[in-house]
Amino acid sequence: MDSVHQQLQETLQTLYRKAVDADAILDQLQHQQKGKFAAVFADDSGFSTRAKRFGPYVEEIASDWQAIKDLPEQEAKAALLPLVKKIELALTTLQQFSVSVKK
Repeated sequence: MDSVHQQLQETLQTLYRKAVDADAILDQLQHQQKGKFAAVFADDSGFSTRAKRFGPYVEEIASDWQAIKDLPEQEAKAALLPLVKKIELALTTLQQFSVSVKK
């Protein structure tokens, strides 16, 4: 599990950097009266967070990861799937956002 946790830490660092950049762009768009929406992710996305920026979602992922680190190995393995799905969704959405902003 140590290698899994190391990989998750590296992925979270990447996710955090991308989220900071995306949130800065969202701030600029909001100042231009663009980008009006209620939340980054839909209610059925698996996130309990509801926010207009990526940062709070990254915080939720980090919190979930910290909780998994304290679980016994079997329970941690079972809890990894929902965490990985959140990470994949966040990374995919950040990538799509980055591409759409460049257009």
